[in-house]
Amino acid sequence: MITFKKKVKVCFLLIFFIFNIFIISPCYSLTSREDLFKYALDLSSVGEFNLALQEWNRYLLSYPDDAAGLSNRGNVRLVIGDIEGSIDDQNHAISLNPSEIDPYINRGIAEESLGLWQEAKKDYMFVISQNSKNFSALYNLANVEGSLSKWETARDLFSKAATYNPGFAMARSSMALADFQLGNINESEEELKKLIRRYPTFADARAAFTALNWSKGEFGKAESNWIAVSELDPRYSDEEWLTKVRRWPPKPTKDLMNFIDLK
Repeated sequence: MITFKKKVKVCFLLIFFIFNIFIISPCYSLTSREDLFKYALDLSSVGEFNLALQEWNRYLLSYPDDAAGLSNRGNVRLVIGDIEGSIDDQNHAISLNPSEIDPYINRGIAEESLGLWQEAKKDYMFVISQNSKNFSALYNLANVEGSLSKWETARDLFSKAATYNPGFAMARSSMALADFQLGNINESEEELKKLIRRYPTFADARAAFTALNWSKGEFGKAESNWIAVSELDPRYSDEEWLTKVRRWPPKPTKDLMNFIDLK
């Protein structure tokens, strides 16, 4: 039986990114089973999602009660747009192994993509109840709270996610954006400067700093940061992507759009 003992962590599919969402297989007693699982996992990991789906289907025909395989297939289904199928697979994985937390995170991400905020929140809260330092669940829960306009709560959760994983730059950037939204401009600016010093090519922090510079009337600094953003990730000029996928708060989004439109 394949277990979940070693795994690649799920992260936030909705922000542009598929961020290490596939569970790594452990050791198996049957080489043929191991080969099937590993092949499907490798295809998933390199982004060959349609082929990966075929291989997960093939694997699960032989091992229909393998929770790890079901959860991995659910991740692939989410990527290719079969959200309800993804949730079905995560539900099945949970029914087979209710103590394993990753399928709850995976299901929460799928629920978020449907705007099922309360359902996603329940899944993330369950994970946190089992492991209060699970930074993936904390970060995703923060995004849910932000989507519900609870920016103070979101800010605290982003902070916790960054504390438990200091290298989680997106959590720190999201915390700074929440501070921006809440009017904590000095705190936001300090954090964004730290991020840019440490990660000069981190587009999210530079885009946030562009909006903050613009809001303060520092137009030259805004232009300088935006030049870097434009080269690193042009999606930041797309308001729909920024609000629905990356899910920035309203005020930074408005300021960045005003900068782009020179308002």
